[in-house]
Amino acid sequence: MKRNILVVAVVAVAAGALAMSSCAATSHAVKPSTLGTASRSAELLKVIDQPGPIEAESVVSCDWAVPLSGLVNLDNPKAKEAGLKDHDEPIQVYFHVIKHPKYGTFIIDTVVENALRDDPSKAAIRGPVASFMHIEKMKFENPLGDWLKAHGGKLDGVFFTHLHLDHLSGGPDVPKGTPLYAGPGEAHESAFLNFATRGSFDRALDGQDALSEWTYNGDADGRFEGVVDVFGDGSFWAIQVPGHTKGSNAYIARTANGPILFTGDTSHTAWGWEHAVEPGSYTADHDRNRENLLRLKKLADEHPNMQVRLGHQALPPKTATR
Repeated sequence: MKRNILVVAVVAVAAGALAMSSCAATSHAVKPSTLGTASRSAELLKVIDQPGPIEAESVVSCDWAVPLSGLVNLDNPKAKEAGLKDHDEPIQVYFHVIKHPKYGTFIIDTVVENALRDDPSKAAIRGPVASFMHIEKMKFENPLGDWLKAHGGKLDGVFFTHLHLDHLSGGPDVPKGTPLYAGPGEAHESAFLNFATRGSFDRALDGQDALSEWTYNGDADGRFEGVVDVFGDGSFWAIQVPGHTKGSNAYIARTANGPILFTGDTSHTAWGWEHAVEPGSYTADHDRNRENLLRLKKLADEHPNMQVRLGHQALPPKTATR
């Protein structure tokens, strides 16, 4: 009898583990991207300080507050030395507008949909997931649908830094048929949390074309894990920075006023960036996140005219325009 109970328990645990390992972030289809050319950091560095054609604008979609322990790894020795304690940290949720004179208007991330403010019961994030995320703490400033309505309602593409819900949930307001670009493996990364959030992911992407995954081939120069020249003219770059999630990306835009680095959630906060401390519980792989954070910081340090746009906080002006 005891042996039978043990066998049943082992089978149940194995079945649970199998189910957990097979639960992807979303069931949405993916395909290799036909936009962008795999490159290397040496090619990026040749042009990075030259004025470029991109116009870039960062838009605050909402103000929010979340636990600092998710945003900063409080177990990092630097955080302990600074005496950081967990608390609700004020943050902002951004999308970034990228305008190319030839290829059109794109955004980095979709963040917050109008329905989350106007009709929460019909939003992509709803029910227990909305409660867990404390959506009631959001103060809406410029949801994506409002911005699109005020700017003609057309997009030529969306570049995701990663597919966490606070960067994805504006998807229902994106015009159907708009190309969507994400990092390799991001959409189908397996995690236990996906059992709760997968419905929200699928609703955010419902009716959209397959996600196009950047075709990184590794960086022959070893500075980054991968580099893609998005438009083929050196004006806008995708950088492979896994760690926060499996398929996390940073982006670099060459503008008339110098390069802009969009870190995504490789760094959420001003304190985390300035002290080179990786995010906390919201990050999947702390060591890899820290490694790629240091790579991005090194790049910014080498190019004093580079502006840095973090995942959820603004740097002080004198730091952002070093």
